[in-house]
Amino acid sequence: MGYYYGYGYGRRYRRGRSWGYYPPPPPPPQPGEEGEEKQPPPPPPPQYPPYPAYYAPPPYPYYPPPPPPASPEEELRMLEDYKRSLEEEMRDIQEELRSVESRIKELREMLGESGGGKQT
Repeated sequence: MGYYYGYGYGRRYRRGRSWGYYPPPPPPPQPGEEGEEKQPPPPPPPQYPPYPAYYAPPPYPYYPPPPPPASPEEELRMLEDYKRSLEEEMRDIQEELRSVESRIKELREMLGESGGGKQT
Protein backbone atom coordinates (compact mmCIF):
# COMPACT_ATOMS: atom_id res chain seq x y z
CA MET A 1 0.00 0.00 0.00
CA GLY A 2 1.24 3.45 -0.77
CA TYR A 3 0.59 6.81 0.75
CA TYR A 4 -2.71 8.41 -0.25
CA TYR A 5 -3.78 12.00 -0.24
CA GLY A 6 -5.93 12.83 2.72
CA TYR A 7 -4.08 10.55 5.13
CA GLY A 8 -2.67 13.09 7.54
CA TYR A 9 -2.01 13.17 11.25
CA GLY A 10 -3.47 10.37 13.28
CA ARG A 11 -3.91 8.16 10.23
CA ARG A 12 -2.26 4.81 9.80
CA TYR A 13 0.68 4.29 7.51
CA ARG A 14 2.63 1.16 6.67
CA ARG A 15 6.37 0.94 6.92
CA GLY A 16 7.75 -2.40 5.86
CA ARG A 17 5.63 -5.10 7.50
CA SER A 18 4.51 -3.27 10.60
CA TRP A 19 1.84 -0.63 11.01
CA GLY A 20 2.50 2.69 12.67
CA TYR A 21 0.79 6.02 13.26
CA TYR A 22 1.68 9.57 12.36
CA PRO A 23 2.13 11.51 15.57
CA PRO A 24 -0.52 14.21 16.14
CA PRO A 25 0.70 17.81 15.87
CA PRO A 26 1.74 19.46 19.13
CA PRO A 27 -0.97 21.65 20.67
CA PRO A 28 -0.44 25.41 20.28
CA PRO A 29 0.97 27.08 23.42
CA GLN A 30 -1.58 28.73 25.64
CA PRO A 31 -1.06 32.44 26.43
CA GLY A 32 -0.47 31.84 30.17
CA GLU A 33 1.80 28.77 30.01
CA GLU A 34 5.12 30.41 29.08
CA GLY A 35 5.26 32.91 31.93
CA GLU A 36 3.76 35.76 29.95
CA GLU A 37 1.76 38.39 31.75
CA LYS A 38 -1.93 37.90 31.43
CA GLN A 39 -3.51 40.67 29.44
CA PRO A 40 -6.99 41.84 30.22
CA PRO A 41 -9.56 40.51 27.77
CA PRO A 42 -10.25 42.82 24.84
CA PRO A 43 -13.24 45.11 25.18
CA PRO A 44 -16.46 43.73 23.74
CA PRO A 45 -17.37 44.92 20.25
CA PRO A 46 -19.71 47.92 20.07
CA GLN A 47 -23.39 47.18 20.12
CA TYR A 48 -25.17 48.23 16.94
CA PRO A 49 -28.92 48.57 16.62
CA PRO A 50 -30.50 45.52 15.01
CA TYR A 51 -31.07 45.54 11.28
CA PRO A 52 -34.58 46.49 10.23
CA ALA A 53 -36.70 43.52 9.37
CA TYR A 54 -36.77 42.60 5.67
CA TYR A 55 -40.21 42.31 4.26
CA ALA A 56 -40.56 40.59 0.92
CA PRO A 57 -42.57 42.48 -1.66
CA PRO A 58 -46.13 41.34 -2.00
CA PRO A 59 -46.79 38.79 -4.73
CA TYR A 60 -48.05 40.00 -8.05
CA PRO A 61 -51.81 40.29 -8.07
CA TYR A 62 -53.73 37.76 -10.08
CA TYR A 63 -55.49 39.25 -13.04
CA PRO A 64 -58.20 36.93 -14.27
CA PRO A 65 -58.62 36.60 -18.02
CA PRO A 66 -61.16 38.96 -19.57
CA PRO A 67 -64.68 37.64 -19.74
CA PRO A 68 -65.74 36.15 -23.02
CA PRO A 69 -67.61 38.55 -25.30
CA ALA A 70 -71.34 38.61 -24.84
CA SER A 71 -72.12 38.67 -28.54
CA PRO A 72 -70.36 38.22 -31.89
CA GLU A 73 -70.71 41.98 -32.53
CA GLU A 74 -68.81 42.77 -29.34
CA GLU A 75 -66.10 40.24 -30.23
CA LEU A 76 -65.75 41.78 -33.69
CA ARG A 77 -65.38 45.25 -32.17
CA MET A 78 -62.74 43.97 -29.72
CA LEU A 79 -60.76 42.24 -32.46
CA GLU A 80 -60.82 45.33 -34.69
CA ASP A 81 -59.48 47.46 -31.83
CA TYR A 82 -56.75 44.93 -31.17
CA LYS A 83 -55.83 44.87 -34.89
CA ARG A 84 -55.55 48.67 -34.93
CA SER A 85 -53.24 48.66 -31.91
CA LEU A 86 -51.06 45.94 -33.48
CA GLU A 87 -50.80 47.91 -36.74
CA GLU A 88 -49.76 51.01 -34.80
CA GLU A 89 -47.04 49.07 -32.98
CA MET A 90 -45.90 47.62 -36.31
CA ARG A 91 -45.58 51.12 -37.82
CA ASP A 92 -43.50 52.25 -34.83
CA ILE A 93 -41.19 49.23 -35.14
CA GLN A 94 -40.80 49.73 -38.91
CA GLU A 95 -39.88 53.39 -38.32
CA GLU A 96 -37.28 52.38 -35.74
CA LEU A 97 -35.88 49.78 -38.15
CA ARG A 98 -35.55 52.39 -40.91
CA SER A 99 -33.67 54.76 -38.59
CA VAL A 100 -31.27 51.99 -37.52
CA GLU A 101 -30.64 51.02 -41.14
CA SER A 102 -29.90 54.63 -42.10
CA ARG A 103 -27.43 54.98 -39.20
CA ILE A 104 -25.68 51.76 -40.25
CA LYS A 105 -25.40 53.13 -43.80
CA GLU A 106 -23.97 56.45 -42.50
CA LEU A 107 -21.37 54.66 -40.38
CA ARG A 108 -20.30 52.39 -43.25
CA GLU A 109 -19.91 55.40 -45.56
CA MET A 110 -17.94 57.27 -42.90
CA LEU A 111 -15.63 54.29 -42.34
CA GLY A 112 -15.27 53.75 -46.09
CA GLU A 113 -14.25 57.37 -46.70
CA SER A 114 -11.70 57.48 -43.88
CA GLY A 115 -10.27 54.07 -44.83
CA GLY A 116 -10.50 52.92 -41.23
CA GLY A 117 -12.40 49.72 -41.81
CA LYS A 118 -13.16 46.96 -44.25
CA GLN A 119 -16.00 47.19 -46.69
CA THR A 120 -18.22 44.12 -46.77
